[in-house]
Amino acid sequence: MSLAAFVLEKLCRGCQRCVHACPQNAIQMLSQLAVVNPDLCIECEACMEVCMQGAITFRETKGEVSAHG
Repeated sequence: MSLAAFVLEKLCRGCQRCVHACPQNAIQMLSQLAVVNPDLCIECEACMEVCMQGAITFRETKGEVSAHG
């Protein structure tokens, strides 16, 4: 298992700052919500640093991509 960024839906405001900050293009917008592809996330925390809402955290993944990252 590894860690990957995860977007807390209730806090995300769709500003796209994390999308632009991610060096791996691991974050995409889906219906005004940022969604992280854990297979591309390198745990650099750039997204966390730019998120003004505190909507991004890290959680363990098993390598699968869920609907919410």
